[in-house]
Formats: sequence, structure tokens, C-alpha cells
Amino acid sequence: MGIVERKNLLRAEALHKEYLMGKDLRLHVLKGLDMEVKEGEITVIIGPSGSGKSTLLHILGGLDRPTSGMVAVDGNELSLLGEEELAAFRNRTLGFIFQFHHLLPEFTAMENVAMPALIRGDRLQAAEERAVELLQEVGLGERTGHKPSELSGGEQQRVAVARALMNDPRLILADEPSGNLDEENSQKLHQLLSDLAHKRGLTFVIATHNLDLTKRAHRVLQLVDGKLVTGLRSLT
Repeated sequence: MGIVERKNLLRAEALHKEYLMGKDLRLHVLKGLDMEVKEGEITVIIGPSGSGKSTLLHILGGLDRPTSGMVAVDGNELSLLGEEELAAFRNRTLGFIFQFHHLLPEFTAMENVAMPALIRGDRLQAAEERAVELLQEVGLGERTGHKPSELSGGEQQRVAVARALMNDPRLILADEPSGNLDEENSQKLHQLLSDLAHKRGLTFVIATHNLDLTKRAHRVLQLVDGKLVTGLRSLT
């Protein structure tokens, strides 16, 4: 049997992003950036702080609009979607993991994980049952009833990972997911993301300055002067 060619899940073309910093001063962060990500790939984007990694992920995930250029995810061009359509698309197609977990402090781990499904309109019981299953999968089966303040930093980020998986996303975008963790918990989180990617065939785009994640990637890209170049290694 021949090798099955993976199809492109994400495509970005000629992305520019400028910020107006004053009356006549513009900060040009992305400068004609192109990018493709295939299904089932772990793509890691490296670069120093301030290079535009977060800006790029926000644009790829439809959380921000480019100044010009095109992003398509799963065949859907994001610029053609209105705000409500885009919000619904993000909810059902994308998962997000941030450096700061953004858990709702008044809700339990299970309730936080269930939230994307409830926003989608799923029944409460079904959403809660799936949330418990996902928390078990990330090693927090005994912490479902705990609020974020009762969890360690590593546990909070695992809750955020489970939440990102809640609606079976086609693509997960992670922005410095271990940036707030110590080395031991960073290693555990990286292993979890790698295991989930291989077990579920998930597609990840991860922005990081942690080189440990590059060892687990199919492709490593470096953000240099507003464009992506081949990084430390490529496994595909």
C-alpha cells in the first residue's frame, strides 16, 4: 500500500498584520506570511517574545483579523464569515489552549470543561458526562469537583486541555501552553499533548519558546521578521 497523503487542514496566504501605535507610527508584525498545516500534524512555531507568535495564532483561530491576507481552516475562509458565524465555527472546529488557562474561577473543573458543549447547545447531562471522561483522560478523574483555586498550576492547565477537546475540534491552537509551568509540569504537559495528538490523530499548532516541544513536532517553523522559515527540524 502507498503512503496516504495528508490533506491540508489550515492554509494562510500573504498574511499582514499592522497595529497603529500613534498618529503616524505603524507596527508591522506579520509581513506577507504563508503557512500550511496538514491533518494530524504537530506544528511548532518558535521565536522570541514579541516576534508575533501570539498574534499569528489569534489570526489563525479567528480571534483577530489580519490587516490583509487569507486564512482558511478545513476549507472555510475565515474572512468570509460574519462575527456570529465565526464564533460558531470556532466553537465547533477549533480548540484553544493559552499560557494563562482562563478557567472560570466560580465553576468546578467539570463545569469548565463542559462549557464549550453547553455553548454549542448540548444537553447538560451529556456535556457533564463527556467532561468527566475527558478529565479522566488527562489524569484528573479525581478532581472533577474541584474549583481552579483548589488545583495546582499543572492541573489547571490539564483542565484547559480537556476543555479544548470538548467539542472534538479539527484543530487545536496552543499559545505558550507551558509558559507558566515549572520544568517538571512542562514536561508532563508536553507528553500529554503528544500522546493526545497520536492517540486521536489531532492537529496541533503550538507557539512556544520551549525547545522541548520541538522534539515532539512533525514540523518546526521559526517566526523571523514577520515570516515563517523552516526551524530546527522537520519530520515530514
